[in-house]
Amino acid sequence: MTSRIRITVNGVAREVEVPVYRTLLDCLRYDLGLTGSKEGCGVGVCGACTVLLDGKMVSSCIALAVFADGREVTTVEGIARDKRLHPVQQAFMDFGGFQCGICTPGQVVAAKALLDAVENPTEAEIREWMLGNLCRCTGYYKIVESIKAAAKQERP
Repeated sequence: MTSRIRITVNGVAREVEVPVYRTLLDCLRYDLGLTGSKEGCGVGVCGACTVLLDGKMVSSCIALAVFADGREVTTVEGIARDKRLHPVQQAFMDFGGFQCGICTPGQVVAAKALLDAVENPTEAEIREWMLGNLCRCTGYYKIVESIKAAAKQERP
């Protein structure tokens, strides 16, 4: 059984026919060709697949694509504007907030959501917010430093 869904992804209205059991992550990656979001755990606990659904963080590996019908999805590909990296993306590059890159898309999306919600978060607020995004490479110090630096930059 399939369903035709209409979603706005990174500001572009899209229509796609998906099996009713298709995850949002698989829809983004395989139906729409947006491979930035990664599958880490497949059960919604690692954060690698984090996207924004109507501005709220969701684990796209456990959210069904049909749940996004009529809604707006922002992936890591949609965060940069006018060929300029978002301050979070730039700070992750400048401060080494990534290593292997598997968790980076989810980390960046979660960090953007944090800075949208809290203009100048404390280190404790950053650490608490980012608890749902696991990384096996960086030890988190550089991720936190990247987010602190991005908070000090002017955001679009």
